Amino acid sequence: MSPASESELRRSYAACEAITRREAANFYHGLRLTPAPERDGLFALYAWMREADDLVDADTAGDTATREAALERFGLQTEQALGGETPQGHQIWPAFVDAAARWRLPAEPFRDMLAGQRQDLALASLPDWPALREFCRRVASTVGVLCVRVWGLDDPSDLALAESRGIAFQLTNILRDLREDHDRGRVYLPQDELQAAGLSIEDILAWREPARCAAFITAQARRAREHYRASESLDSRLRPELRPTLWAMTRIYSGILERIEHDPALVAARRRVGLSTFRKVCIAVEAKRLGRRWAKSPATAS
Repeated sequence: MSPASESELRRSYAACEAITRREAANFYHGLRLTPAPERDGLFALYAWMREADDLVDADTAGDTATREAALERFGLQTEQALGGETPQGHQIWPAFVDAAARWRLPAEPFRDMLAGQRQDLALASLPDWPALREFCRRVASTVGVLCVRVWGLDDPSDLALAESRGIAFQLTNILRDLREDHDRGRVYLPQDELQAAGLSIEDILAWREPARCAAFITAQARRAREHYRASESLDSRLRPELRPTLWAMTRIYSGILERIEHDPALVAARRRVGLSTFRKVCIAVEAKRLGRRWAKSPATAS
């Protein structure tokens, strides 16, 4: 297929931004702080990941065999796009092809992400922390690694920090989405740790034996917090104009975790734990303010 025209490319990037705005209430507030052209690259990445995720989780995705076939087709299209050809059928592809070429994005993180999605199709539970960590690496750290590459970082130490930040985000998601995931037949909490605590996922969702449930959730939250702390130096490695995005996204997800740390029983509530729109807007405003400060004093990133 011939390369996309300039107008097709603009429409594709606009579609990617619209998908991000509609589907990523948490990420969008942070991503929009990134200056162009990196901002467009991040929107293209998110739209690709949203499409991959929807092939597995969307209510209209069909049975397991249908989802597996759709993921296989999407994987082949992704390989085609990474090779510089624009697949047919979805508005995201011209922007994705352009972003992958512009920032020389490697194929491996995309393949890992799709492997995580295939794993998720048949996943009912995870046996232990190493299995959970590998799942988080596949479905979340790949996102972090690709984002920092768009932001201009490719040193192995930078990528390791991005991997840790991605794990922190995913562990936060798992605690936030316990009930929703259980309703879909998935439990991501380590089974050996649940058993050692004398608990089941049903016990936690019903908040039976509150002290025991609270201790278990607190321990899981502590693991997530450790990954935030381990990746703190990532922010200062970015160019000053790019730091507000990562700072805002981290504050939003860290803020969700902070609410769970303060009241572990929130994970059992019917309403998903989150931050108000007002709080997110305040974080975005603060990120802009800090961005101006970092521009004047690039060595400061906190």
